[in-house]
Amino acid sequence: MTFCLGITVEDGLVGIADTRITAGNEMTTAQKLSTYETQSGALFFMTSGLRSVRDKVVTYFEEALETCQPLDKLYKAVNILADIIRRVAKEDKEYLDQSGLTFNIHMLMGGQFEADATHKLYLIYPQGNWVEVSAGTPYHIIGETGYGKPVLDRTLKHADSIHFALKVGCLAFDSTRISAAGVDFPLDVVVYSKGSFTLIEHRFEQKELAHISTWWQERLRESVHALPSEWIEAIAAELSPVTRKLHCKTGE
Repeated sequence: MTFCLGITVEDGLVGIADTRITAGNEMTTAQKLSTYETQSGALFFMTSGLRSVRDKVVTYFEEALETCQPLDKLYKAVNILADIIRRVAKEDKEYLDQSGLTFNIHMLMGGQFEADATHKLYLIYPQGNWVEVSAGTPYHIIGETGYGKPVLDRTLKHADSIHFALKVGCLAFDSTRISAAGVDFPLDVVVYSKGSFTLIEHRFEQKELAHISTWWQERLRESVHALPSEWIEAIAAELSPVTRKLHCKTGE
């Protein structure tokens, strides 16, 4: 499985991607995050789905960047990727279907070019259509989506800082890693500050973030213990007679 998370806040963008490809008897890893800086801007994208489709799309996209006119807006790069996805679908989908495989690739692309008023984040579907991730819900996950959503939905706002977004994003990854066997370290992170046209990348190994995972787990348990409990007194009162009867029957 895959965990790729894109976050857009007022000050910029955060991208987080795991690297697990297969799990079980044989575990392999590969990068799912790609970054590009040009004279006119910077962009990154992350992918989930079939690895063979991803690699072909990326190869075609890099060739297109070398041969096309310089881009001035990010959506134009999104359109290039969309066209390439449709091209790869025409080339490979029929053969994948014959093998019982589904043509599958989802992509998150973020960045900014010189004519963009601000940074942008887009979700691209396997059909080549796309949507912009907006301030209303300032994040999107591709791959294993369920486990990381609660912490993001409860905490993340578009007005938050990049540092806060990165913290919450790593907690969403940790929640997913704990519950989904197909998601794991190493973890690739990219950060983009609005108007900088520069990407900052870093790869984290598990040992580097182990203390964060432990800290978060301990605070969750402490919060549960500190949760107001007067609302369960009625249940506790009803349980007490039952408990006493059980003790009498067992001779305790």
